[in-house]
Amino acid sequence: MLGLIARRLLQLPLIVGVIYTLTLTLAWAVPGNPIENDEGRRPPQAVIEAIKRQYNLDSFGRFYFSYLDNATGLRWTRDTLSGRAAQQADQARAAGEAAPVRRVFDFGPSLQYDDWRVNQIIGDALPVSIALGAMAMLIAVFVGVGAGIVGAIRPNSLADFATLTVALVGISLPSFVVGTTLLLVFSVWIKAFPIGGWGLGQMILPAVTLSLPFAAYIARLTRMGMLEHLGADFIRTARAKGVSEAGIVLKHALKNAFLPVLSYLGPAAAMAMTGSFVVERVFTVPGMGQHFVNAVLNKDLFLIMGVVLVYSTMLVLFNLTVDVLYRWVDPRIE
Repeated sequence: MLGLIARRLLQLPLIVGVIYTLTLTLAWAVPGNPIENDEGRRPPQAVIEAIKRQYNLDSFGRFYFSYLDNATGLRWTRDTLSGRAAQQADQARAAGEAAPVRRVFDFGPSLQYDDWRVNQIIGDALPVSIALGAMAMLIAVFVGVGAGIVGAIRPNSLADFATLTVALVGISLPSFVVGTTLLLVFSVWIKAFPIGGWGLGQMILPAVTLSLPFAAYIARLTRMGMLEHLGADFIRTARAKGVSEAGIVLKHALKNAFLPVLSYLGPAAAMAMTGSFVVERVFTVPGMGQHFVNAVLNKDLFLIMGVVLVYSTMLVLFNLTVDVLYRWVDPRIE
């Protein structure tokens, strides 16, 4: 187990590096520039060139390595060990200025939000997206697994048909349709949930909206896995030994049928917890999704790459967690 964790952690820089390279290449190729398109005003060309040189936006290679140097903590480590950081702090204090704030993982300034750094934006938005995504995944697992079990223990019944229908609808319906409908019914007509602001009450409807496609897919995976294992020899043996039907379903069949669901939860959780632009826009959630899409539209390379690095790291770590849980649920995989 420790060997697996060590190997995956050693693979983390390589995987994140590949994602970083591909994303930056695509983002760099997109036309447009936030410096030239700031509120429709175009600064003088000399100012544009100076800003580009300041942020290394005039060279793909310089931006690639300088951003990677700051974002991965290499520069912070190098300056700390060499004493340069302490020297700069002493010089600032001697000049009567505040010591510069140094971050281990520095994602740089945002080009579209004045006086905001990417670390601040992610620091404010990521907890919101994580809380919303965690609630959505809890709903998806409980609803999806429950619906899959009901459909599997009564195949071709009305309950099974209803489960498959709801799962198909959940996968097919766009999130903005579901979100707008829930908002209209439960916030405008019934007034059961508040519309504005952000808190536990405002989290329920977007969490339900975000969970629906995940719950639908989990229900289908659970149903297929349960149907496969309920007809297996070890289930017949358990029935012959007098094990109750609930014990057969929950202890024997579900444990084995849950493995495909578990493998799906890794990327699904990373996707849910790093923000959904559609859900966040419909419910005005101050999460990562809106910031990422706005960054792409404005070609804010610092914010784009900061969000991508956070997302790719979370994706690798979630998949590692799933692999560990796999071996805990089914020791045969070891």
